[in-house]
Amino acid sequence: RSRVTLWRQGLTVELLLDSLLDALAEDYRDTMWPVLAGSGTGREGLVKTLEALFDVIDRHLPLMLSSDLVFHQEQARNGSVSFIDPFERFMREGEADGTLHPNGRVSDVAEVLMVSAAFTYLHMRGRHHWSKARVRRLTLDLVLRGLTSV
Repeated sequence: RSRVTLWRQGLTVELLLDSLLDALAEDYRDTMWPVLAGSGTGREGLVKTLEALFDVIDRHLPLMLSSDLVFHQEQARNGSVSFIDPFERFMREGEADGTLHPNGRVSDVAEVLMVSAAFTYLHMRGRHHWSKARVRRLTLDLVLRGLTSV
């Protein structure tokens, strides 16, 4: 359809973007559910959370490259989907079981970790065209190294 036809039907760029962001939020929630229902150490849960995040980014790469607002907490329109909660949960579990050492307020460290991992992965995949395996290995190593040292 042409832009004019879409405009006449009331479809704006904002509505289209909101719809795509809703689909991404739903995909994130559905992808995280098995991770949150799984078992293991806090570190293992965090690794699975990061891998699930990377899967979502790969499925929505063009959208994510067009806007850095995707994971912002201000996106109240995403309803009950919390992008940070899985990171915070496994960070707390890892701190409790001794497999992770956040070295700061867990909620702050979880948010920095999620944003650091998400946008490093996004940039290297989308702008540098690195392979999934290459950027996953290096990003996981980078973010986990800061959480496993005492």
